[in-house]
Amino acid sequence: DIVKDPKFIVGGATRTDICQGDLGDCWLLAAIASLTLNEKTLARVVPLDQNFGTDYAGIFHFQFWQHNEWLDVVIDDRLPTFKGRLVFLHSAEHNEFWSALLEKAYAKLNGSYEALKGGSTIEAMEDFTGGVGEMYEVKKAPDNFHETLEKALKRCSMVGCSIDISSAAETEAKTPFGLIKGHAYSVTGIDEVSYRGRQVQLIRIRNPWGQVEWNGPWSDNSPEWRSVSPSEQRRLSQAALDDGEFWMKFEDFRLHFDKVEICNLTPDALEDSTAHKWEVIIHQGSWVRGSTAGGCRNYLETFWTNPQIKLHLTEKDDGQDDCTFIAALMQKNRRKLKKLGAEMLTIGYSIYESPGMDGHLGKEFFRYHPSKARSKTYINLREVSNRFKLPPGDYIVVPTTFEPHQEADFCLRIFSEKKAITEDLDENVAIDLPEPLIPTPSPQEFEEEKLFRALFEQISAKDMEVAAEELKYVLNAVLKKTKNIKFKNLSLISCRNIISLMDTSGNGKLEFSEFKVFWEKLKKWINIFLQFDFDKSGSMSSYELRSALKAAGYQLNNFLLQLIVLRYSDEQFQIEFDDFLNCLIRLENASRVFQALSVKNNEFINLNIGE
Repeated sequence: DIVKDPKFIVGGATRTDICQGDLGDCWLLAAIASLTLNEKTLARVVPLDQNFGTDYAGIFHFQFWQHNEWLDVVIDDRLPTFKGRLVFLHSAEHNEFWSALLEKAYAKLNGSYEALKGGSTIEAMEDFTGGVGEMYEVKKAPDNFHETLEKALKRCSMVGCSIDISSAAETEAKTPFGLIKGHAYSVTGIDEVSYRGRQVQLIRIRNPWGQVEWNGPWSDNSPEWRSVSPSEQRRLSQAALDDGEFWMKFEDFRLHFDKVEICNLTPDALEDSTAHKWEVIIHQGSWVRGSTAGGCRNYLETFWTNPQIKLHLTEKDDGQDDCTFIAALMQKNRRKLKKLGAEMLTIGYSIYESPGMDGHLGKEFFRYHPSKARSKTYINLREVSNRFKLPPGDYIVVPTTFEPHQEADFCLRIFSEKKAITEDLDENVAIDLPEPLIPTPSPQEFEEEKLFRALFEQISAKDMEVAAEELKYVLNAVLKKTKNIKFKNLSLISCRNIISLMDTSGNGKLEFSEFKVFWEKLKKWINIFLQFDFDKSGSMSSYELRSALKAAGYQLNNFLLQLIVLRYSDEQFQIEFDDFLNCLIRLENASRVFQALSVKNNEFINLNIGE
């Protein structure tokens, strides 16, 4: 409907096929321009076996990397237009559509075209490659930065750059040298040229607008090119065209640009050569309010509750004493959730030397041990990544949001030049309960027992047994008078669960001797509750539940802990004693069932072996 002779690709997919429209997604377009520099990577994202030929059915597909898997996104061929012209991304060739269709597929992946407004080039680069990003501040870059960029382009890494703005008013403001502030550019080449008897370092940049170029030294029509031979100009693909691409002296690049983003490719996206491959390990996790969303080290009381990942660095770099790795922490699906009001959270991580013990590290460890390394900053980008060199050994990586109570799923990737190993420091589910006490009549009753016996005789029948309704009356009467704990009410169902737990005779009621055993448990649980009520408010922070349950004999993993916190904590992440009691009763009943099943399974296995 738009043109009579549409083509998917005309004369190969090149960076000149990317011209920005009315959508503020220059970050995405700069990444697409970089994508065209690597045919193999491009062919994975843009499958080339589709066109407007005889098999054309109005359907196209593209592939994007999302959190450790490649997704195939299928779209139809309807594109936004105004007066017959494409509104958003388009090619300089009016009948070429691969780039416009790619932009539509990426918009579908993220929920809408609107979701693509504003972003970081590195985000799209990673979605095209499964790679990991590194960000450099150009003014603070190392002296061998030219060599770093040269190596990155040689190993097919994608590279972007930009100029910072000091206020929103400067967005897309044009400098006297023709550069655009707050705008994403692609780095498409780096080289050296002989000029008047000396070597000059050059870098090639592309503006995704397809126009508006650098007008300083070594720009398209600058006099410097007159001193360069035609053969050298051809080697550098230098042409004086207003196509948005230009060369500039590397010194001028460092002077005028502020940020460079490099996306290193993962092994599955590289060329066949193994010389530049990275080893990659991926860990998926979640921050959940009230249990594993502890915030950064500023919030020591909850910091220790964050997920913890053990990193084993075993092999030194070739000819070095240390191990090089990149730790990349990515928050998942935030752009997709933009329409629901979600924004990028401020994230980062800390790395500690492992104390050589198993299990989740507690608050006291972090109180007295400084970090060995950490992300340079906490920032509200999709991914935070940094390169580190540490001696071989075991380390603990703690990924966090800056503030506690902020929920998100995350993906932590470790890229290493040599093989590394990670493991989740999540607790194994374990139960360590004392043997249940056998109720025996006591020859001498203490004052407390006398009071309970009197209350028991008052509400029970002559057989001195209480049903669930009567137990509810007794416990609520006693616990509401207990000092230092907040207590609302025990339900009838909770009391039935208590009877199920303590009833040794199987008659559905509690005898006085059975109740005495339960009362000893209850006193122990009250003491544990008070021990972890650090602010003496009468309720316990849900972030302390892991430690409180461990003191009671229950070691839970993050998943079970998150479910229990969601069930028993209030909106302020507090747990009152009746909820704590309900939780323990449910856990103990479940553990008894589990132990009984384990015994029966063992008997069944032994029977089969004997037969």
